[in-house]
Amino acid sequence: MSGESGNLNRRAAIAAVSFWLPRQTLDNEQLSGRFPEWQVDKITSKTGIRRRHIAGEGETAGDLAFHAAEALFEEYGLSRGDIDFILLCTQSADYILPTTACLLQKRLNIPSSAGALDFNLGCSGYVYGLSLAKGLIGTGAARNVLLLTADTYTRFLHEEDKSCRTLFGDGAAATLISCSSEGWEIGNFVFGTDGGGGPNLMLRNGGSKYPRNTGADERNEAGTFLKNTDYLYMTGPEIFRFTGTVVPALVTDVLERNALSMSGIDWFVFHQANRYMLDMVRQRAGIPADKFLVCLEETGNTVSSTIPIALKTAWSDGRIAPGQKLLLAGFGVGYSWAGCVVGP
Repeated sequence: MSGESGNLNRRAAIAAVSFWLPRQTLDNEQLSGRFPEWQVDKITSKTGIRRRHIAGEGETAGDLAFHAAEALFEEYGLSRGDIDFILLCTQSADYILPTTACLLQKRLNIPSSAGALDFNLGCSGYVYGLSLAKGLIGTGAARNVLLLTADTYTRFLHEEDKSCRTLFGDGAAATLISCSSEGWEIGNFVFGTDGGGGPNLMLRNGGSKYPRNTGADERNEAGTFLKNTDYLYMTGPEIFRFTGTVVPALVTDVLERNALSMSGIDWFVFHQANRYMLDMVRQRAGIPADKFLVCLEETGNTVSSTIPIALKTAWSDGRIAPGQKLLLAGFGVGYSWAGCVVGP
């Protein structure tokens, strides 16, 4: 790992972003066929999602992260030898150990002088990753950090859990954070945590506390599936309540932390949970609709990758332009939330 201890507090900026989606998809027509009571138009209008990408058999988060990184290197002509650190945000690591980021170092042919680590966060993970990268660069520990986000949440979903299956998709993103004078400079951060909300979005079994394959389906009197502790469980109303309370306050705090007003932000780029939730937090935070990026129709909720996928998509189609200032906000499982400003 490179070190330049005499050159501290250096500028850290997002220099490049790419993403990768599995080829297999699940669209609303297929879901409606599985759950006839949910018509296609109802799924689309409520979630804002038309299709999700699903990891293929044997395809892991490490695979998706690898392809996202390869796309980044190819698109931007980057040198692997310039990477000083690999950060991988995932909640579906390839193995309990070793760290998937270490395996990606070898697979991507990045020098063994680079540091590498995984960190386990969900929908706030991209913003947390930016803060870790900024810290490495600002203290002189690295010049170029490869931030990877990748998850295969669909592996955690029960076949009959229609609420989760309509939302989540698989995907990965790769971001280069550099000490370069170009790109979106990373500003100041605000963080928050409330572990009391952990049970409202949880995959209980499979860790060291509760073994996998011990759960049983729980159903209501009508036989409708409710939950199984071997699979991801989400208490939708509680997640909605948490988001509606925390995110508007987060926006206010991030603006204050960066000495900005609402008018000083060109785009607000939030974690792309679902359209209904995004509309709610936008209105509660008082954000103009023409400054609020929505980008999940073709991908669904890809957890820690939603923000970089939205950034790359909006940059590619011309909505986000050079010189604009963006407020990024991630929030969800944990409970965990984080926000920052990037731009000139």
